[in-house]
Amino acid sequence: MVSVSLAVFMSRVDHFIAMDHVMLLLVCVAPVVRCYSSGQVMDSCEDMRPHHSGLSPQTEPAAFIVTTDHSSYRLGEEVKVQLQAPASTPFIGFLLEAREVGGQSPVGSFVLTTGAAQLLTCSWRPNSAVSHRSESVKTSIQVTWRSEATADAKPIQFHASFVQNYRTFWVDVTSPALTFTNDSTGGTTSPATTPTTTSSTTTPTTTITIHQPAPPVISISSAECGVTKVCFSQPSNCDPIVSADCYFMSAMMLSPSDAAVRYEMTGPSDGYISFGFSDDQMMGQDDIYICGIGSNGLMQLQHAFSTGQTAPLALPLGNVSDVRASRQDRVISCSFTSMNTFSTQRTTDFNKTYFLMFAHGPSSNGQIQFHTGTFISTDKVDISRPQLVRKAGWPHIIKAHGALMLIAWMTTGSLGMMVARYLKGVAKGQNMWGKDVWFLVHVAVMNVTVAATIIAFILSFSYVKAWSGGAHPVLGCLVMSLSVLQPIMALLRCEPQHPLRFLFNWPHALNGVAIKALSVAAILTGLKLTDSTLDQWLMKVMSGSVGWEALFYILLDVHYKWKVKSTDTLESKMITVDVLLMTLFFLGNFTFLVALLVGIGMS
Repeated sequence: MVSVSLAVFMSRVDHFIAMDHVMLLLVCVAPVVRCYSSGQVMDSCEDMRPHHSGLSPQTEPAAFIVTTDHSSYRLGEEVKVQLQAPASTPFIGFLLEAREVGGQSPVGSFVLTTGAAQLLTCSWRPNSAVSHRSESVKTSIQVTWRSEATADAKPIQFHASFVQNYRTFWVDVTSPALTFTNDSTGGTTSPATTPTTTSSTTTPTTTITIHQPAPPVISISSAECGVTKVCFSQPSNCDPIVSADCYFMSAMMLSPSDAAVRYEMTGPSDGYISFGFSDDQMMGQDDIYICGIGSNGLMQLQHAFSTGQTAPLALPLGNVSDVRASRQDRVISCSFTSMNTFSTQRTTDFNKTYFLMFAHGPSSNGQIQFHTGTFISTDKVDISRPQLVRKAGWPHIIKAHGALMLIAWMTTGSLGMMVARYLKGVAKGQNMWGKDVWFLVHVAVMNVTVAATIIAFILSFSYVKAWSGGAHPVLGCLVMSLSVLQPIMALLRCEPQHPLRFLFNWPHALNGVAIKALSVAAILTGLKLTDSTLDQWLMKVMSGSVGWEALFYILLDVHYKWKVKSTDTLESKMITVDVLLMTLFFLGNFTFLVALLVGIGMS
């Protein structure tokens, strides 16, 4: 019994010793495996060897090739470089550099056009090498190389190493040499393989500028929204191909393992459009991309961090590639691929949910100005999951602002103006508190109008706390100022029979007409910011309300002039017509008002 127990004990000891060796081996090997599979192979920059322990590169010719779309290059020119492998012999890892013929140090810099690659810093030169990001199977990799703008340019070659598996790899596979030329045409290019160059990096750390004077118009549409990509737009679910007034952005995951995302954005603007990611629905602490007009008049893409209070802070573009941009008839469009994580400073990650934000506005000499329009998603969004993102509705305080302005200047204001001009004779001879009834009605409804205007003004600025919205706040301030001026003028008026009474009558009437016109313009611009429907039905209802009111102003004015000229018509009949026209007007006016208030409540 003792011998059996001892044997069992010894077998367990041997088992634990064996497990200990296995764990020790895993601990020692894991960092090496992780380093190579992630492509962070800066220690291979000089000799291009993978440094797989105890293994040597293959000596037979490689099945892989390195090709370029140029046989020569000029200063600052871009060259497309492609790594190719037979379908039967793919590779999982690679390292690519450009070197002067006979040299050992990398030259120039690379720009990525694929999500399967990453940029490395070799010999203290940023973006001077390219490697794999994961051990996924690859048969083709394409990147862009840009020569350095130096006067001492020499022939160069592209050097690549390929890893088929841990034990099988090839080192220093080279492309044909590219000679340097100073001619105006540059190197020869094969028409069959020439890709359209749409972008180049002028400021590698912060901006990509589109150099073509008139780049081809980018086709961005809502196709595949909710199927392969996340879409966010204003008006909701609009299609930028169908409507030029559509503000639209989309995000499509290209490679979950590499976190490569293809972004699109488009919309009408005189300066820039932008989208960003935020932890909340307020501006500030946001990771944003800006597409707009640069100081040289060309399109440019910027990566920035929004503070919410000052101009956004420029950030390095990072892993951004395949940038395309265009501007036609005020419509700005941009698309690009990014492998950058999101950083709002409160959180920094990729597989997180964020609120989407879209903003647009003017720019001055390449610098973006305060946005004139913005919209934000209702909920946080995971861009790796295709969906149609809903736009957040307007805050209740802003809805109250819009409702008060509608009531003030599309109902009570109209009533006060019509009573003063057309209904003086309806209650002729009837006084109250020593004043004509029409005058008391006019003063009451106009005081309500001015009070509602002041409250609406305070509500909007107390919430926004900034100047935004384009023409709308300008018009609102004018309406507010002239509305306060109107009762002040009335308090300073002279008696009706005074010879200078006209000095009050005409300014008072003209100021009222000006306020009415400005208020209609302010409401229309405000509804344009609010209306998120595809057919802009709020704008159409408001236009119908303006037309309805204009029609009855004309009818009442014609009837008023007819009364002045007619002497043989009973006064009671004339009063009946006045009352009938006013009743019809307010029935229609009330219908339009209810429709607009409902629309604002639903926005």
